[in-house]
Amino acid sequence: MLGTVQYTPVTLDPNTAHPELSLSEDLTSVSRSFERQQVPDNPERFNEQCWVLGSEGFSSGRHCWDVEVGGEGWWVGVVKESISRKRGVYLSPAGGVWGIGLFRGKNIAMTSPSKALNVQRKLQRVRVQLDWDRGEVSFSDPSDNTPLYTFKHSFTERLFPFFTTLGTVQICPLKVSVSVK
Repeated sequence: MLGTVQYTPVTLDPNTAHPELSLSEDLTSVSRSFERQQVPDNPERFNEQCWVLGSEGFSSGRHCWDVEVGGEGWWVGVVKESISRKRGVYLSPAGGVWGIGLFRGKNIAMTSPSKALNVQRKLQRVRVQLDWDRGEVSFSDPSDNTPLYTFKHSFTERLFPFFTTLGTVQICPLKVSVSVK
């Protein structure tokens, strides 16, 4: 028997979502509302950075997910588990953030100082690949596998996918072939 199954490798954690972010019912997309929703001020919720995290963290292995991006601005990547949720953070690896985004019309890597990425056309999807054991977070354009940026770091704690947008971003489902003998 052979079949194709669709699944989403990352789902969003509503307990971490900044009050201006709205999540889809299936927890695979996030939109910016610019109006603060009434949500509990739990310890894991972001109050300063307008971010939401993935529901699962990674402390070993290789992980990959694609994100449909669009609008005037967005950021995707990974953050360390201990990142501050209640005050601003330093948006670079020194602050526990490894990501890329679209800011003021330019694609950039969250380095210090930020680095402009050489992107030939407007990105519609971004592939995030985390190899925790090798200490790499890589970003590419999955439409043609063009590398965008790679961070190298010796990770010492669990990492969580993070997302933010001025519009909407969506985690793309994967199709997996399954065979039963």
